[in-house]
Order: sequence, then structure tokens, then C-alpha cells
Amino acid sequence: MATTPTVALPTPATSDSATVAEALNSLLRGEISAIETYEQALPKFDDSAHQASLKTIGDEHALAADTLRDKVRAAGGEPSTGSGPWGSFAAVVTGAAKLIGPQSVLAALKQGEEHGISQYEKSLEADGLTPEYKNLVRADLLPRCRKHVAQLEMMIAAVSKS
Repeated sequence: MATTPTVALPTPATSDSATVAEALNSLLRGEISAIETYEQALPKFDDSAHQASLKTIGDEHALAADTLRDKVRAAGGEPSTGSGPWGSFAAVVTGAAKLIGPQSVLAALKQGEEHGISQYEKSLEADGLTPEYKNLVRADLLPRCRKHVAQLEMMIAAVSKS
């Protein structure tokens, strides 16, 4: 599998409003990408249990995106409306996986979640976010992505048994 592109997060010495808004927008673009990817993956599954699980995960990404949009506005920025480079890559991976089968689609979704975890972890190390926003990432956004990975791993195991 190709290496996933990374989105650079700002790492200035200070966290001014524009820097905070851009760091939040970078995370928002990742959530928008996840929403798009789950929407593309849903039709691949006839099994209502898998569809329901994927829809729930997609809905959780939509909630995270809404939260991040609000935080971008609170930081004085304009929320991103597109998914950026990761969205294009995710669309290609998910599209190719659809031709292969459900297990590949789930693996692609898991890879996307792992990329999201990496981006959230990088945001905690960077100087672009204030302590308040880092707490949001630590307490809410990052644990949710980790939970998604666990759910996808269970779904992959279930699909591989059938």
C-alpha cells in the first residue's frame, strides 16, 4: 500500500489565533475526509449490522467535524469545507478497495482511522493548539478514533470468518 500523505501542522513558538485556527482546520479536514470515506464505504455492505456500525462511526466523525468547526470559529477562523489532500487519497484507496471486497474496505477504513490518530497525536506535540484544544483532542477526539480502530478490527475479524 502507498504511503499516506501527511498534513503539516503548524509548530510556531506561540499560539496566536490564526495558528490555532489553522491547526484546528487541519484536524477538521481529516474529519471531513473520514465522513466522505465512510459514505463511500457504506454501499459495499449488505449486512445491516456492518452498515449500522459504519454509519455510527461516520456519524461520530460528523459530530467531531461539527465540534471542530465551532472551535475554528471560536479561534477567529473560517472552517475548512473540503477534506484536502488526505481526502483525495482516501477516496482512491476506498474506491480501489470496493473492487476487492468488504475486508479490504474495512482495512482501508482502519488505515484512515490510524492516520487520524497520528494527526491527533501530532497536534498534541505541536505548538499550534492551546491547552484547551489539546484537552479536547486528548479527552474526546483521539479516544473516539482509537475506539473506531477497535470496532473495525472486530468487523474485519467477523468478515474474514464468513
